[in-house]
Amino acid sequence: MLEIGLMVANRLDLTLRLVQGSGQVSVSELSRRLGVSEMTVRRDLDALEAQGLVRRVHGGAVATRSREEGAGFAAREPWQAATKNRLGAATAAMVEQGSLVLLDAGTTTVHVAEHLAARAPLTVAVLSLQAAARLADVRGVELLVVGGRSRPGERSLVGPLALRTLESLVFDCFVMSIGGVHAEYGWSEFSLDDAAVKQVGLAQSAKTIAVADATKLGVRAFGKVAPLDGVGTFVTDSAAGDAGTHPNGPETLAALREAGVRTVLA
Repeated sequence: MLEIGLMVANRLDLTLRLVQGSGQVSVSELSRRLGVSEMTVRRDLDALEAQGLVRRVHGGAVATRSREEGAGFAAREPWQAATKNRLGAATAAMVEQGSLVLLDAGTTTVHVAEHLAARAPLTVAVLSLQAAARLADVRGVELLVVGGRSRPGERSLVGPLALRTLESLVFDCFVMSIGGVHAEYGWSEFSLDDAAVKQVGLAQSAKTIAVADATKLGVRAFGKVAPLDGVGTFVTDSAAGDAGTHPNGPETLAALREAGVRTVLA
């Protein structure tokens, strides 16, 4: 029952982000983007409306709070913590000792940060204040905090200063979190600011490892980051292959493999 509850919590978060990103979105559009039935979407919108996060309108919903007031990092961090810790360990194990790493912001990449100590010595540039806190005193890790504006609620580092800093550096590996990965739309993010940072991170890195839990498969977020083949490796949890719990999971995994992306189920 706990696992089911966590899956619902993650779907509610994705639904809220899609509504906030569009301002107003229809039930049919949410159903298509999330890969669930319209009946499920209506129930989720009712739950979000009861929390004062959206307002139901004919055929859809509009956001009643800004992105910064929505389900931020602190609210999402406990969701699927065990799964994200497993993903973090699997992803960190792929990082080569002595490499220059760019670590993205997100609840899953914080778990990657916690496992990077085992891969020291490393130089790690972080796009997240939470990741910076995890790595600040780790022996063998030279920590670089990318400058920029901290997004309220998320504490991800974005904006022109962050982009200019990244453009002046090169990395062996970019560990990228992602809001959604879709068979046709590719990799996407809910915030245009975060999407812009990821685009530069991809361009400045020799290889990229994307990591996300299975709820992100089949999701089309607001800002496109890259086509499917823009990433070399994707790490997700084993539930991604279960069509019963993640209807778009097997299809998305198949599309990734066809695009030449190495997929790892942890």
